[in-house]
Amino acid sequence: MLSVSLGPLGLSLGHLILMLAFIVALVVGAVNGRKEGVPVAGSLADIFLVAMVCARIGFVIRYFEHYQDNWLGVLDIRDGGFDVLSGLTAALVFAGYLWRRRRPLRRPLAFAMAAGLITWGSVSGLIGLIESQAQSLPDTPLATLDGQPTSLAGVAAGQPMVVNLWASWCPPCIREMPVLEEAQQRYPEVAFVFANQGEHPDTIRSFLASHSLTLDHVLSDRSGALGRVSGSQGLPTTLFYNARGQLVDSHMGELSHATLARSLERFDSR
Repeated sequence: MLSVSLGPLGLSLGHLILMLAFIVALVVGAVNGRKEGVPVAGSLADIFLVAMVCARIGFVIRYFEHYQDNWLGVLDIRDGGFDVLSGLTAALVFAGYLWRRRRPLRRPLAFAMAAGLITWGSVSGLIGLIESQAQSLPDTPLATLDGQPTSLAGVAAGQPMVVNLWASWCPPCIREMPVLEEAQQRYPEVAFVFANQGEHPDTIRSFLASHSLTLDHVLSDRSGALGRVSGSQGLPTTLFYNARGQLVDSHMGELSHATLARSLERFDSR
């Protein structure tokens, strides 16, 4: 499972785990803070905010070259570009500062932070382990825009593959298309596949023409089977398979040049 649907809202599993960890920290902090007679929620919210800001700054610094032509993109956190190590380091440093300055806060804050970090680390690790063992290139039947049956393996066997699940009615899908179109030229050793979810081929052709997009491998998944098999509950979702057909990364939501570069690095590390 890559994402979870909450009514009309789709959340990536990573974001959901982070929210769960924060809630656990709030509950544990509230229980222990009541015993000490001090509120903890405000301090935890400050730590969380500092962590997120520093995680974003760390990510931008790491992939700075991809933001040089788009300074406003630094502020556009819709791409999900956050550096975990930077955020975690900032959270621990700021928590240490609060722990030192506010003596009554020490015990409840320590318990809350420990509970949140244990929840986040253990759940993320368990899900990552399950997904790394279970996810491989799906053999879901697809079709070309001319109606010819095909599959992902039939498009580019033996190559790293980026599979983008999209639809023409999806605004973030539209915004990220130029990024993926450019990436086709920049990374010729990677096969980029655009699997449209649920739309008629004529609708797909009209969309590509109206946006002047030239995409190499555009496929039709009229039943949305690929999204169900991969565990995607929202669009856009992008899947990254190495040359052995193993899923090495996934991204729900809009891709930027920087977040795409980060995911493509996984091909070299797996």
